[in-house]
Amino acid sequence: MKNLVLFIALLLFTFHHVNGQEDDSSTSTTQGKWLIEANTGFGGGIMGLVGHSANTGFGLSSVDGETIWSIGAEAGYFIVDDLAIKFGLGYSDLAGESMTSYKLGVKYYLTGVIPFQVDITGASWEGSDENPLWLGLQGGYAWFITEHVSIEPGLRYNVSLNEDFSDEGIFEFRIGFALYF
Repeated sequence: MKNLVLFIALLLFTFHHVNGQEDDSSTSTTQGKWLIEANTGFGGGIMGLVGHSANTGFGLSSVDGETIWSIGAEAGYFIVDDLAIKFGLGYSDLAGESMTSYKLGVKYYLTGVIPFQVDITGASWEGSDENPLWLGLQGGYAWFITEHVSIEPGLRYNVSLNEDFSDEGIFEFRIGFALYF
């Protein structure tokens, strides 16, 4: 699996440089611009396909006849070139139990096309005494299909900050879609 992800990342990196998009993409992440992002997450963890239980992306799964779905988005503002402060909100229905999620973090675009993100993600789970809190570490590649739109495949690792809720880390493969304006 790791080799497949590495191969895909190298393929996208090569495609990007062959098409000469490097100079065009840097204008999308300049100071004063906004970022709107939606992610899908595929990984393990306590919620299966939805990823970890605090989710600001899109997900849909059926486990043992129970449907689990989530919807959310993230927004960011570039405070300096290539560095955005981000926040996100999400809603999940976990087999009839609802959860509202939030995210706050920073995202840095190395050379304008290699995004790294660090964030805190938490949730308020209806009827639960304990709520999840995660430290997220994410890296990937921003493939700019136009100056204002990118597709961002990446890898994410979520470290639990609430041992009473979960002491497990969760690894995810993500595909993000971002708009820049």
